[in-house]
Amino acid sequence: MKIVASNKRARFDYDILEEIEAGIILTGQEVKSCRQGHVHLSGAYVSMLSGKPVLKNATIDPYRYASDLDSYDKLRDRELLLKTREIDRMIGKVQEKGMSILPLEVRCGRTIKVLLGLGRGRKKYDKRQRIKEREVKKRLRKGEEV
Repeated sequence: MKIVASNKRARFDYDILEEIEAGIILTGQEVKSCRQGHVHLSGAYVSMLSGKPVLKNATIDPYRYASDLDSYDKLRDRELLLKTREIDRMIGKVQEKGMSILPLEVRCGRTIKVLLGLGRGRKKYDKRQRIKEREVKKRLRKGEEV
């Protein structure tokens, strides 16, 4: 499956403990737009509405050749498709302090899937430490002294 969109910020701001692949309910023009790569996950999150997971704040740009462009809402809530057992497990994990469900990637093949990550938020000093480690590795690759 081809990765159409990824949420790099989520991997930086959160420690991803678990990943789950979910289906997504889309309209026809949204499917065509996804296949062209017009999906943006920055700022997107998953919440539970009446026991069902819903992708919120994900942007899918309108398909250029669609006829009803005026009535299209690119930020609408999109329902995710998961098994009941997976939903119950996710609800249990999210109730712990500091846990969130985040969309990490949108994959496109025969079907369109969303990779969800169960993550715990990082503190500011954890982020600084990660940047420092990345800089050290970069210097070592170039052959410089640390």
